[in-house]
Amino acid sequence: MENNFVDVVISVRRVTKVTKGGKRFGFSAFVVTGDRCGKIGIAQGKSKEVSSAIAKATARARKKLIEVPLRGTTVAYPVVGQHGASKVIICSAFRGTGVIAGGAVRAVMDVLGIKDVLAKSFGASNKQNVVKASLNALAKLRSAQHLATLRGKTIEEVVRGAHVSAE
Repeated sequence: MENNFVDVVISVRRVTKVTKGGKRFGFSAFVVTGDRCGKIGIAQGKSKEVSSAIAKATARARKKLIEVPLRGTTVAYPVVGQHGASKVIICSAFRGTGVIAGGAVRAVMDVLGIKDVLAKSFGASNKQNVVKASLNALAKLRSAQHLATLRGKTIEEVVRGAHVSAE
């Protein structure tokens, strides 16, 4: 397995466990990882030190990769994803547009390898929920091959439309 993954730390938080003897401090890290070719994974890791929390999150994210069908350097069609009070809309863009997205969504697009996209997040700006909402939207994407097999048609019929005859 090649090690050409890109890891982005979305957030590191100090967490506290209150015990009878006092407070125990630890760290929670949220990481997005991808191969810039359509695979992406997210995970959270917790530990007493920041570095080991990030390492745990990275290892878990690489185990939970999902495949996202891309059309060149963008997505095929607009999709909407929700998680909690966060909502993300992702739309395709022409070549050369760039990544028009903010914060956590930009990190997701970077590790996924999408170079031309328009994205907007609404509602709560919690980074973890925004990342999960954008992943929810990306999981709704289907490739032309997948749609053709679902409909029992050829890829040409799906792309051009069934109303166009092959004559």
